[in-house]
Amino acid sequence: MEKMLSAVTLAEKIKSKEIKVSEVIDFVENNVNRTDKVLNCYTVFDSQKARERAEVIQRKIDRGEVASPLAGIPIGIKDNICSKGELTTCSSKILSGFRPPYNATVIERLNDADMITLGKLNMDEFAMGSTTETSFYGPTKNPWDIQRVPGGSSGGSAAAVAGGEAVCAVGSATGGAIRQPAAFCGVTGLKPTYGSVSRYGLIAYASSLDQIGPLAQDALDAAAVYSVISGRDSTDGTSMEFTPLDYSAVESADVKGKKIGIPEQYFGDGLNSEVAQAVMSVAEVLESRGAIVERFQMPIAEYAIPTYYIIACAEACSNLSRFDGIKYGYSCESAEDLLDVYVKSRSEGFGYEVKKRIMLGNFVLSSGYYDAYYNKALQVKAQIISAFNEAFERYDMILGPVAPTTALKMGENLSNPLQMYLGDIYTVMINIAGLPSVSVPCGFDKSGLPIGAQIIGKPFGEEQILSAAHAFQLDTDHHLKRPKSPVADEKEG
Repeated sequence: MEKMLSAVTLAEKIKSKEIKVSEVIDFVENNVNRTDKVLNCYTVFDSQKARERAEVIQRKIDRGEVASPLAGIPIGIKDNICSKGELTTCSSKILSGFRPPYNATVIERLNDADMITLGKLNMDEFAMGSTTETSFYGPTKNPWDIQRVPGGSSGGSAAAVAGGEAVCAVGSATGGAIRQPAAFCGVTGLKPTYGSVSRYGLIAYASSLDQIGPLAQDALDAAAVYSVISGRDSTDGTSMEFTPLDYSAVESADVKGKKIGIPEQYFGDGLNSEVAQAVMSVAEVLESRGAIVERFQMPIAEYAIPTYYIIACAEACSNLSRFDGIKYGYSCESAEDLLDVYVKSRSEGFGYEVKKRIMLGNFVLSSGYYDAYYNKALQVKAQIISAFNEAFERYDMILGPVAPTTALKMGENLSNPLQMYLGDIYTVMINIAGLPSVSVPCGFDKSGLPIGAQIIGKPFGEEQILSAAHAFQLDTDHHLKRPKSPVADEKEG
C-alpha cells in the first residue's frame, strides 16, 4: 500500500485478494510508529494482537468463508469502550490498570464482522472536554497543525483517522464529541440516534446523552461501520428496534426534492465568517442536486448550553460515584481508613475538569437547587425535543455548522472554560433530543484548517443524512485531502 484508502475500497481489494490483510496492518503500524510519538492518538496499540487476528481473517478470506463487507479492516477504539482483557481507562488515572472482564457489544459486533481492533484511542478524561487536553496520558495533537487541538472528547479517534493511524475509528458523543473532532480534523463523523447503537460496555458519562458512533474518511465508510455496530441489543435497556440502514440507498446519494432547513440562530454572533461561508457551500451543492433549502427560526437554541451542562453534570456525578478506590482502578496506598481511601483515591485519581463537573452535578441535584436547576433543565429538554419535532414536520433534514471556529490553539480553551463550553453550542441540542447527525468536511480556513458542517436527521434517519453527506462528497474533494506528516511539523517547530 502506498497511501491510505477508504475502508470500503480496502475491503473490496482484500476480498478480491489484491491486498492482504497483513499489508494493511503493516501500513497502519508504520504510520503509528512514525507519527504517534507526535500526535499521541493511542493509549494502547496492540500490534501483536492485530497481526494474529489478521492471519485468522486472511485464512477465512482465502477459504471464501467471509461475507462481511468490512472483513480485514483495522479500526481504532476510544478508550471508554470495554475490551476484554485490554487496558481501558477513560484516559484517567483513577482507572489505571483496569482490564475489563468482558467486551462491549460494539466490540463483539466488530469481531463478528471480522474487523480488527487496533487498541485504545486517547480522549478527554471520562469524555469531559472538547480538546483532548484533559487526558491523563497527555494531549492529542491535530494532524493538520500540531500546535492546535484535535477537538474532543474523541480527539484521539479523529486524529488517528486524519493522520493515517487507523482506517476508521469508533468514538462516543455526549454533546458533540464525535462531530466536533471530526470537523477539526477533516474527517466524517456520525453521531447516531440514541438507542440505535448499544451502550453496553461504554463507560458512562451522562447515560441519557451518550452514544457510540463511527469516525471515518467519508460518508460511505461511516455508513458501513454504522451498519456493523448498530442494532437492537437485549443487554442495553435503552436499545431500540428499528429498520436497519440500507447501504445501497446511501450510495444512491438521492436528495432530489428533500427539504433542508437552516436555523437562523445557528448563524448569529460568534460564528466565524469562514465557517459560515463553508457551511453554506453545502447548501449550494445540495440545492444543485435538487434539494430545497430554507431558513427558519429556532429560538430554543439559546438555552442549549445551560440545559446540556446541567443534565450532563448531574448524570456524571451519579455515574462516577462508582469509582471509589475499592473495586477497581487506582487506590491511594497512604489512606488510613475506609473514608480516607474514598477521599484520597478520588482526589488523586480524578483530574481537574472531572472534579469540576462532579461538583457542579452535586450542586444542581442538591436540596434547594434541584427544582431551580435540574428540574428546569428537564423541562427545557422537553421543549428542545418539541422544537425539533416541529421543525421535522416541515423539513427532512437540518443543516448547520459543527463548531463556531476551526481548531483552537493548545491551551486556549483550558484557560477559558466558558469558551470551551460555548464551543458545543451547535451540537449539544442534537444529543439532548437523541437525534442523528453527521459531520462532513466542507472547506478550509485561511490557515489551512478543516471546517465541518453537520446534517441533522429525524430519529433513525441515518440513511437520509448519510445519503446527503455522500451526495455532497461526490461533488467536492474536501474529505479526500490529508495533512502532511506531523513529524515534519515537529522538526520545523
